[in-house]
Amino acid sequence: MSSFPATPIPSPDLPATLGALRAAGWRYRTVKQELRDNLLARMREGAPRFAGIVGYDDTVLPEVERALLAGHDMVLLGERGQGKTRLIRSLVELLDEWTPVIAGSVLNEHPLHPVTPSSRALVAEAGDDLPVGWLHRSMRYGEKLATPDTSVGDLIGDVDPIRLAQGRTLGDPETIHFGLVPRTNRGIFAVNELPDLAERIQVALLNVLEERDIQVRGYQLRLPLDLLLVASANPEDYTNRGRIITPLKDRFGAEIRTHYPTDLELELALIRQEADLVAEVPEHVLEVLARFARAVRDSPSVDPRSGVSARFAIAAAETVAAAALRRASLLAADAEAVARVGDAVSVTSTLRGKVEFESGEEGREAEILGHLLRTATAETFRARLAGLDLSGFTTLVEDGKAIETGELVSATDLLSQVGTVPGLAKVLDRLGVGDAPSPGQAAAAVEFVLEGLHLSRRLGKDVTDSGRTRYGGRD
Repeated sequence: MSSFPATPIPSPDLPATLGALRAAGWRYRTVKQELRDNLLARMREGAPRFAGIVGYDDTVLPEVERALLAGHDMVLLGERGQGKTRLIRSLVELLDEWTPVIAGSVLNEHPLHPVTPSSRALVAEAGDDLPVGWLHRSMRYGEKLATPDTSVGDLIGDVDPIRLAQGRTLGDPETIHFGLVPRTNRGIFAVNELPDLAERIQVALLNVLEERDIQVRGYQLRLPLDLLLVASANPEDYTNRGRIITPLKDRFGAEIRTHYPTDLELELALIRQEADLVAEVPEHVLEVLARFARAVRDSPSVDPRSGVSARFAIAAAETVAAAALRRASLLAADAEAVARVGDAVSVTSTLRGKVEFESGEEGREAEILGHLLRTATAETFRARLAGLDLSGFTTLVEDGKAIETGELVSATDLLSQVGTVPGLAKVLDRLGVGDAPSPGQAAAAVEFVLEGLHLSRRLGKDVTDSGRTRYGGRD
């Protein structure tokens, strides 16, 4: 069975001919007028305007709204993983749900505003009996990831040799096989990583942005294209002279800077929204991962020009959930899958490829990430459990006793080693587990306390040859 959503079916009540369309009071609006009207309507109603966008309410989104209200094409500047493409795609929801088109038109032409000679002739011939089709807003979005091998034909179009062979002349618009941009007429077209386009391809976009016509192999075809053009780019590439031609930069009415989540709560909200977790990940573990991602982003050992994508923290949460599911599957004693802070250790190796380090740090990548993860764990420990009396945990390992945990140590095994611990109830309350935690939740809390005590130098720790972690004695 296909995982793609079904194409929406228009209501039978929608007009089926040009005459019925006029009688129903439909009028032609440009895409930018449509976006402006619908944005203003949502503002007045207090309705959500950009679904699924986290952390931009007071910074980026007001600038996007001003650009839409002004009718400006825009470019979003930001490092990787800042949600630029997600934001661009959300603009589609500001289009009308259904829009009329001339049935069979390649360029989605409006019945009240045909643009090609053949469509104008068709409207003149059929009159009010012209068949009208309906296009859902989900079909009014086009996107191209810019690569050096992108051609003018891909974006704008090219001459169709078959049509030439049929006897049409080179100057006949019917000989043109239209590219992605014209085919998104009356919609939104996005160019991701704009500076990666070759300069001659950037030149081809100039007329689209300003004069709203296209040129194919020296032949200028006057087509008043109706679309919103949005691009994304890395700030360094965009401002580096030679990567993008100056006249094209000048054609965009708005340059909008994006950013990573500005605080920890927004980072956590993004992880909760985007991560597809296959097991339970307690809040304190998610907080460790959110702090870890922010620490990696701020580290002087990491190349700031590349950035650390929000997908880093999302993938980290999914990885620790997978580790918990693996443990529950391998150990019959664990019927539930609950992630622990120790599961995050695997993240430092599996996600290393998502981080671009400075050139002088070669060979130290795992060491750097391991240090930052320990720092994030210690900060979360202090933030969550500061002021609690945890002496009950330190007395567990007096007289040479040790508590052993690890990826393949079950929750029941870990809890049986601990027994009844004074202060555990307050720990569970601080971690938001509640009065009746499951064994997996209780084990996750215990392991977090043990690791936090070790990182605060109140408990010793060593790793056995089998890969298990043993807490015991003073550090």
